[in-house]
Amino acid sequence: MRADIAIVGGGYTGLWTAFHLKQADPGADVVLLEADICGSGPSGRNGGFMYGLWEDFEVLADLFGTKEAARVGHASERAVDLAVDLFRKADIDIWFRRAGHLTVSTSPVFDGALEEFRQLQSRDGFPADLYQLLSASEVADRCRSPQFRAGVLQTRGATVQPARLARGLRAMVQAAGVRIYEGTPVDRIRGGSTVEIVTRAGEVAADQAVLGLNAWSNQIPEFRRSIIPRASHIVLTEPAPERLREMRWIGGEGIGDFRATLNYLRTTPDGRIAFGAATATPGRGADGRMSNDASWYRRLEATLERWFPEFRGVGIDSVWGGPIDVSAHHVPFFGSMWGGNVHYGMGFTGGGVGPCILGGQILSSLVLGRQDEFASLPLVGFRSKRFPPEPLLYVGARLTLEAILRTDDAWEAGKSGNRLLEMLARLPRRLGYNLGH
Repeated sequence: MRADIAIVGGGYTGLWTAFHLKQADPGADVVLLEADICGSGPSGRNGGFMYGLWEDFEVLADLFGTKEAARVGHASERAVDLAVDLFRKADIDIWFRRAGHLTVSTSPVFDGALEEFRQLQSRDGFPADLYQLLSASEVADRCRSPQFRAGVLQTRGATVQPARLARGLRAMVQAAGVRIYEGTPVDRIRGGSTVEIVTRAGEVAADQAVLGLNAWSNQIPEFRRSIIPRASHIVLTEPAPERLREMRWIGGEGIGDFRATLNYLRTTPDGRIAFGAATATPGRGADGRMSNDASWYRRLEATLERWFPEFRGVGIDSVWGGPIDVSAHHVPFFGSMWGGNVHYGMGFTGGGVGPCILGGQILSSLVLGRQDEFASLPLVGFRSKRFPPEPLLYVGARLTLEAILRTDDAWEAGKSGNRLLEMLARLPRRLGYNLGH
């Protein structure tokens, strides 16, 4: 078939790009190809934490300066507000709740991280009201746990049901006239004045193409060293709303800790806890243990019970996992290649629920050739630092991630940790990668 624009990938990046394209040019003929069903990858499997890119302000400021970092932050925040308004008007329930995101210290070793937030609030261009430092007792008023100490509340953080968001967005995109083909894996893409996309069911010839592949981006040679897939896994409890009330966790806050192997958790409207972690499971591709690692499910369940004794005896209802597209600088990047008519966006590093909305605006502007506020953002044309070549990449990732995990475990237990492992855990940052300690 022929199309004006072909989008490869039916996750948030591809769907939001299709949405913004049809908003800007309703007559554009847009085809979207997805190997499984829209939202079946990380877009439907994440923890549902929705916020902009202010959390990466320091990295953005180091890369582009404080003025440009603030411009990215404001654009990402406006994009989230736009999305929330769209779903509300469409009467699509994505379980949106803006109750803030609470980051807690779980050990004296992590207490020092709180000072970084105090300093960040005084930076030029950074919203002074975004973070609220909380004492241990104030944290306990929001969620009581024997593991929690002081913390910081990101006041604009929200949670959603990620699969509801993906499938709701799919419905809006389809209603706008986008032709969606699910169950259609793409075998290869040929660039040129006309982009040719080959699938097992046929071919699509398009004037322009958009790649929204997330962790699968590294299957394209140009991005083999730009992205490293890394796993994230989640366990979901059975409903126990009365136990949440005992713990005082009734405000709907999302919660995370200061580990480099981040633990993240949130509640659901029917009283469950979804408890996840960025796991130490790197890979060359985005399959296998990325989606299902029984050892991590056991580990998450044990951590959940240690943090919340009230939930001991509450069954685990579901478990799932998936890959995330880790970039060296921990921020996404966008651009065009192969003659300028193939556009890409990737590197959300597990935090793409909100930023992918902005990503769709950026990619829409690139496709339409607009020189606007989105196409001029510094994330466009920026290529993240490349990872080492194979076999160093895979071997190095396994060694450093294991060192980071063991160091996190030692620090959470209040121990100093193994000096050699700590050196390995800090190695990525010393080499210029915004990963590890």
